[in-house]
Amino acid sequence: MRILVTGSAGHLGEALVRVLSGQEHEVIGLDRLESSHTTVVGSIADRETVHRCMAGVDGVVHAATLHKPHVASHSRLEFVETNIAGTLHLLEEAVEAEVSRFIFTSTTSAFGRALTPDAGAPAAWITEDVVPVPRNIYGVTKTAAEDLCELIARDHGLPILILRTGRFFPEPDDREEVRSAYEDLNIKVNELLYRRVDLEDVVSAHLRALERAPGIGFGRYIISATSPFTPSDLSAIRTDLPSAVRRLYPDFDDVFSVRGWRMFDAIERVYVNERARTELGWAPRYDFRHALDRLADGEDPRSPLARSVGAKGYHEVSTGVYTVR
Repeated sequence: MRILVTGSAGHLGEALVRVLSGQEHEVIGLDRLESSHTTVVGSIADRETVHRCMAGVDGVVHAATLHKPHVASHSRLEFVETNIAGTLHLLEEAVEAEVSRFIFTSTTSAFGRALTPDAGAPAAWITEDVVPVPRNIYGVTKTAAEDLCELIARDHGLPILILRTGRFFPEPDDREEVRSAYEDLNIKVNELLYRRVDLEDVVSAHLRALERAPGIGFGRYIISATSPFTPSDLSAIRTDLPSAVRRLYPDFDDVFSVRGWRMFDAIERVYVNERARTELGWAPRYDFRHALDRLADGEDPRSPLARSVGAKGYHEVSTGVYTVR
């Protein structure tokens, strides 16, 4: 297939271009930044650029976006122009070009305030049926872009799948109190229990979506490492996470103690990826069990793809831990 990948200079975009090209697809990488994985340097906010890139395309993977780290450095209008107008340009040009499938990379951040239960309540069980309550302009524009995807899919019959991805960025956590209390890899391994996903698993989800989109038509899917927890665990993990983890993984204390690590005291939500595994046939590999086994063998728990792509930062961010110098 001839596939247009937007955001080709970013974490996910680069990984997608690498893997799709390796599978002998013809890939057009579109990004505002020059890179070895970018074919066309330009913005999705520019309709003419999008039109030129869409010629002869069979499938679109739309990963370009202004991210949460850009909230402090970009205006709300810039978010609207990129995340909403840019997505609309891609959708309408894809319809005009008779593209056969369109994959939109969204985010679990779109759930926003729905991720935080009231004090004293059990942890939130987050499925695709949870109604988003956006917390900031990032969430607002991503949910609006999702709605545009659904509108175009219903009105024009363009097969569109939305993948709400959990955390996969390699940069440090944006919360100072967490960064100061835990080693970075300790944080990321802990997060595999409920909110994180390895980059290689994110890519494999996009590949499955490209395959399945024409047969599904339209759908939203949470893309996160498979959590070991069930609804019966939600009260326990909100108050005493280490005990809940110890019950499921009796070896975790030994593995963590060698590195001087510790588990979070509690968590407030669990992402549920069951629909993606069932409907897409997606089989994520890099979960908490996998990480424990790798750590026990003295190995890096991250996938080879995640290690190879590495940290890339976020373009034009001028504040906080994500500043690109």
